[in-house]
Amino acid sequence: MAKLAYLALKDFLLFVFLCVLAFSSSVSARPATFLQDFHVTWSDSHIRQLDGGRAIQLVLDQNSGCGFASKYQYLFGRVSMKIKLVPGDSAGTVTAFYMNSDTDSVRDELDFEFLGNRTGQPYTVQTNVYAHGKGDREQRINLWFDPALEFHTYSIMWNHHHVVFYVDEIPIRVYKNNEAKGIPYPKFQPMGIYSTLWEADDWATRGGLEKIDWSKAPFYAYYKDFDIEGCPMPGPSSCASNTNNWWEGAAYQALSPVEARRYRWVRMNHMIYDYCTDKSRYPVTPPECVAGI
Repeated sequence: MAKLAYLALKDFLLFVFLCVLAFSSSVSARPATFLQDFHVTWSDSHIRQLDGGRAIQLVLDQNSGCGFASKYQYLFGRVSMKIKLVPGDSAGTVTAFYMNSDTDSVRDELDFEFLGNRTGQPYTVQTNVYAHGKGDREQRINLWFDPALEFHTYSIMWNHHHVVFYVDEIPIRVYKNNEAKGIPYPKFQPMGIYSTLWEADDWATRGGLEKIDWSKAPFYAYYKDFDIEGCPMPGPSSCASNTNNWWEGAAYQALSPVEARRYRWVRMNHMIYDYCTDKSRYPVTPPECVAGI
């Protein structure tokens, strides 16, 4: 009996081990270094690894900007990075952190774009959501701190229920899954993770009125603590539909009461543009705005 009990326990422990191994192979977690999970996509000479690859510096000068991307695409999960943005007179620069399906016509995309400023003016962050090829859903907020003084955490949570953009765990944007009302929602296409630092002074700062001052170049942005938790694609097809993934849990299907209060605070005090209320662009309010964002 003792031997049978031992063998049963051994088989059970082996089963638990294999379950843990299967879960860990289907859900990606934080990489140790930049190069473990990302690669340079644009101007290798303008991206410098720091601290043994645990942090990087992006450089923008008159010769080039630069960019990087994840080695894999992901379907649902959470992505976050700590970023220290371009300091001082950064007008005309754009630092972008986004997810993109890399498809031409029916694109899904979730955007953070940090729009440079003149010294002393607030930094503006623009978010946008593309679903099934339709975008033009811009919202802008002025950050309530100087994002160039130290690192801050910027995250995108994406599950079957909603997409949430976070700044230091404070939700600044929510895009709900309202497919039941005929509103597109990104859920079929995996997306890669991208970031770029580039010059866009034809639109970035005060609608292009403020031009980049190249005498202040080079411009630097810094990244660290790359955190990806999601279903890598290609990978097990069951991962994305697994309701046991932590990001699909009840606590993540809607904002908590504390998050909802913080979200309202951001929108009431720091939002400077919302496409939902722009009647010059949308005389008829877009359906997702009526349904609730």
